[in-house]
Amino acid sequence: MVKLVNEKAPEDESVRDCQSARGPVLALAWALRVMGGIDLLSLLAVIMPRDWIAWWHAWTGLGELPVSPIVFYLARSASALYSLHGVLIIFLSTDVRRYWLVIRLLAWVALVHGVLIFIIDWQAGLPLWWKLLEGPTFFMTGVIVLLLQVWILKRDPQFVSKMYADQ
Repeated sequence: MVKLVNEKAPEDESVRDCQSARGPVLALAWALRVMGGIDLLSLLAVIMPRDWIAWWHAWTGLGELPVSPIVFYLARSASALYSLHGVLIIFLSTDVRRYWLVIRLLAWVALVHGVLIFIIDWQAGLPLWWKLLEGPTFFMTGVIVLLLQVWILKRDPQFVSKMYADQ
């Protein structure tokens, strides 16, 4: 459940104050959940058999997968990191006010990460569709989150500071 404010009774003034930002807050929470859920799909690569990883590698047009411990280690550990990121993003979506600054930091990091991944994909010689999908998608997740945060603050300029006033 998305917490719009700290856990007080609905008749509390801080809850009424938050209603102006309710739509954008829910949009941000659900955007984070979708993004985190997509990252969690990578958990499949952590547990799938090596033959499936090799099949996927060939199916995407990358040729035959080299058989090497480091290749499978990198495939599985990178997938595990994506999954870890997904869990974190879903967790942050449960209270966007409390985790506002962490969400903002991760959005800015996503912008940088998207550019870095695009460069890495280009240097690695990955197919064009991969280059145009992976890095730009990361970049756009950062843009979406930052725009949703701007929308929240336009609706309720005191959205974040109210949390500190309640403590």
